[in-house]
Amino acid sequence: MPSSINAPETATKPVWLITGCSTGLGRALAVYVLQLGYRVVVTARETAEIDMLKEHGNALIVQLDVTDQREILAAVTAAEKAFGQIDVLVNNAGIGYFAAVEESENKAVRRMFDINVFGLGDMIKAVLPGMRERRSGFIINISSIAGIRSFAAMGYYCATKAAVEGLSGSLAQEVEPLGIKVMVVEPSGFRTDWAGRSADESKAQIVDYSDTAGEARHHLRTNSGRQAGDPVLAAHAIVEAVESGHAPHHLLLGNEAYEQAVAKLALLGEEFSAWQAVSRGTDAPQAAKTIQ
Repeated sequence: MPSSINAPETATKPVWLITGCSTGLGRALAVYVLQLGYRVVVTARETAEIDMLKEHGNALIVQLDVTDQREILAAVTAAEKAFGQIDVLVNNAGIGYFAAVEESENKAVRRMFDINVFGLGDMIKAVLPGMRERRSGFIINISSIAGIRSFAAMGYYCATKAAVEGLSGSLAQEVEPLGIKVMVVEPSGFRTDWAGRSADESKAQIVDYSDTAGEARHHLRTNSGRQAGDPVLAAHAIVEAVESGHAPHHLLLGNEAYEQAVAKLALLGEEFSAWQAVSRGTDAPQAAKTIQ
């Protein structure tokens, strides 16, 4: 991070650009960093939903659909014109989709990938030239515990978040030698309107999946807004990690996220150990001798 991360003067504080600030975590994070005195580019597809944040003098309100290359370029250009640079990019914009894999509709799935994966990647590519030039920056990709542990009715959503995990890991190897930090955030259920507002579901539903995907879909809908996670506390945790000077590559948010991730690691370890002999027996003989 730039050395000015804790500077008291607003004009020297890092500039944050946050996507998807209409509701939920994006909005809570935007409000919190503005309260801390950071300069913030607050973005949403519909600026009417974030216009009230203009009352914070350090907020720049920008319309941004991350699937529109022209709007991405315009947002980055506006940020650089107003504040000089972008120090922290938070890729928060994303949508969900509830369906068993067999029920899933290609058009809806591709739209979700366009936003959750390709839009995220295009935002990263738009800010990296400036960060590389300064040899400084911080990229935060909002993933999900669903990127680590799969859930019924969320197969393709889990796939988008697994893609974010993989992309973030490769990105970190490429840009951290240049002074740019990468952190992927993995929340569990938080009290936002994500399941009610930002997630569609398949129109055709198959009876055979009623006890798996169907039940999971019902649970997601009925518990929307009543999850354990608090978006305000999540915002505080993200800022704490950024300001720490030693942020992790992976930041789990929520007790459920932590427990699910640890359980997944344990399960993988058990399966890997049980099948170790088979796994290690597939190298060519010469290669196996070299490794040993």
